[in-house]
Amino acid sequence: MSDPLIRACEDYVVLVPGAPERLLSERDTRLWLYEWLERMESMPRDLQSQPSLEAAVDHLIDTACELEVKPGFVLQWFAVRLEPPMQ
Repeated sequence: MSDPLIRACEDYVVLVPGAPERLLSERDTRLWLYEWLERMESMPRDLQSQPSLEAAVDHLIDTACELEVKPGFVLQWFAVRLEPPMQ
């Protein structure tokens, strides 16, 4: 996510195939991603260089909005702003 305004968002919509969309806090979204990464048999190539699962989650939050857990099963997360920014 290159837009600095996105980094100010504290909530995410997360999507799992076959499940209703969920609204999670940033903390809960990170935990959600961490738990999915723990379940994976092998890490995606772009995450293999990360020193820890926490670092992999940070990398995903900063650079992506989806993770293919297995062929055809893709998780997605999108930062959302629930309140307008204070000016």
